[in-house]
Amino acid sequence: MIESVSDVARLGTILGIWAHPDDEAYLSAGLMAMARDSGSRVVCLTATRGELGTPDPVEWPPHRLAVERTGELGRCLEILGVTEHHWLGYRDGECAAVPLPDAVARLCEVVDQVRPDTVLTFGPDGITGHPDHRAVSAWTGEAFDRAAPSGARLLHATFAQRRAPRWSALNESLGVFAPGYPITTPEHRLAVDLVLDAKTAARKFRALAAQETQTAGLIAGMGVERYTAWVGDESFVERARHPWAAATPSAAATPPAAVMCE
Repeated sequence: MIESVSDVARLGTILGIWAHPDDEAYLSAGLMAMARDSGSRVVCLTATRGELGTPDPVEWPPHRLAVERTGELGRCLEILGVTEHHWLGYRDGECAAVPLPDAVARLCEVVDQVRPDTVLTFGPDGITGHPDHRAVSAWTGEAFDRAAPSGARLLHATFAQRRAPRWSALNESLGVFAPGYPITTPEHRLAVDLVLDAKTAARKFRALAAQETQTAGLIAGMGVERYTAWVGDESFVERARHPWAAATPSAAATPPAAVMCE
C-alpha cells in the first residue's frame, strides 16, 4: 500500500484525469505535491472548465466563470509544482452526452504522449455521484485498457471507510454528495491511503484556497483547521486491467468493443 512520500515516488510518472477544476486538488493534491517533490513527472488533464459550478449564475455567468476557474486551476497547480496540464474543452454538465469513442480517442492520444506509470481518476461512482465524474471514469478506463503501457496502474479515488464516523454527518449536510454517497472502501482494499503530514496538508489547503470560487464558502463556514482536516486524507483503489487489454501500447490492442484509439 502507498502510505508515505517514499511510497509515492514508486508510482512513477502520474497522469490525473478529472472532470472539473478542483477535482484534482480535492482528490490528489497531496499525492501530486509529494510526487513532484520527489522528482516525478505529474500531468493533469481536465475535461471541462467548470463553468456551471456556481449557485449564482447571475454573478457568475458561464463564460465568466470558465475564465475565472481556468486561472484558479493554474494557480492551484503552480502551488503543487505541476507544470503540465491539458484541457479537453467539453461543456460542464454534458460529459455523459459526449460520444464515448470521441472522448476515449482523445484520452488515448494523451496517454500515448505521457506514457504514465500511474493513472488517477474517479471510480465508477464518481465519488459524489456527479454524472460528469462518472463519465470521465468510464472514458479513462477504456483509454487505459487500450493505450497505457504494460505494467501501468489505474487508481480510482475513493473515500476510506475509516473516515465515515468523523465526516459522514458533515458530508450529508454539504449538498456536495448525491444521496447514498460517498461510497466508502475498507482499508484492506486500498492501494493508496495517505494521511497527509501537516506541511503537505497546509500546501493542499493553499492549492484548494486558490480555487476561490469553489472553496471560499466552505472554508469560511468550516474554518481553516476543520476544512484542512476534512481534505487531509487521500485514498485510491486499484482497478485491474481488463484481460483483453494489450500487453503493449494501444496499436497492438484488439478490444471487443467498437471504441478504438486513433
